[in-house]
Amino acid sequence: MLMKGITLRGLEVFEALAESGSVARTAETIGLSQPAVSQQLSNLERAVGTELVVRGTRPMRLTPAGRGFLLRTTAALSELRLAQGELTVMDLSDLSTLSIGLIDDFDHDLTPRLVTILADNLSRCRFKLITAPSLEISAAMQERKFHIAVAASTGQLLNDVVEYPLLTDPFILVAPRDVMNTREPVIADLTLLPLLRYTGEQLIGRQIETHLTREGLHFENRFEVGSHLALMAMVARRIGWAITTPLGYMRAARFHDKIEAFPLPFAALSRTISLFAGTDWNEHVPRDIAQTMRHLLQSQIIDPALSRLPWLAGNLRVIKA
Repeated sequence: MLMKGITLRGLEVFEALAESGSVARTAETIGLSQPAVSQQLSNLERAVGTELVVRGTRPMRLTPAGRGFLLRTTAALSELRLAQGELTVMDLSDLSTLSIGLIDDFDHDLTPRLVTILADNLSRCRFKLITAPSLEISAAMQERKFHIAVAASTGQLLNDVVEYPLLTDPFILVAPRDVMNTREPVIADLTLLPLLRYTGEQLIGRQIETHLTREGLHFENRFEVGSHLALMAMVARRIGWAITTPLGYMRAARFHDKIEAFPLPFAALSRTISLFAGTDWNEHVPRDIAQTMRHLLQSQIIDPALSRLPWLAGNLRVIKA
């Protein structure tokens, strides 16, 4: 039984305050007034019988008890959000066939969960799911090889295809651990090792190269690697540094003890992950799958990423419908 006085709203306020360190920013994020945020926090502390936040610091910080309670809070809210996401897929039992193309960035975290949710809701449907890079997914969607596709947006309109934006995925710098001299590298630090590039055949590689050119930045072209995990392995081996996204960084969990992630030391850049569906589809199917995807992205990717890289808060985010 939930301890008397602990509410879902109180837990959400506490989680947001732990992330922002500010009552004002928490109020803006949660959609409450500042006095209401303070009251929710006081009610929660009274319910658990201890102080969770040190109020005399700016930004506010958690007490030792608060840090322990945050771990439990984050896990509990993550499960609740995941459960909510699983319930958002409406009855799809009337479908006879459904084919989905999914960006391979999701293979480790999100795809297995999505497949099981859809399978539970497609009782009499012939179902096919293919994972591939974004450009392949987009081309196949344009050729109507998929009913629905999820990929990085190219920014171009596809004929007779509706786009449902899901996620803003900012680009970040990844370097071997302890190579960069500061917590926020500057452009001069990037000369310490060569740039490890994605290949020009990949959408992510083209997006990065276009941005570097726009910023007037030129690095020797020595390495082009089509495999994301191979690229991260090379960073871990201290061969060079790379530009990737939080989705890419989180896929490389096996290398996290040997690599570090930083904001870009030049103008920010992000990509949009979207769901695409043909205009001839009943709108509720892609809309409901998109909403389920948003919940899964939050619980399976964003929450774990922000726990490891809190400075991504506000930049790595779900795009609400």
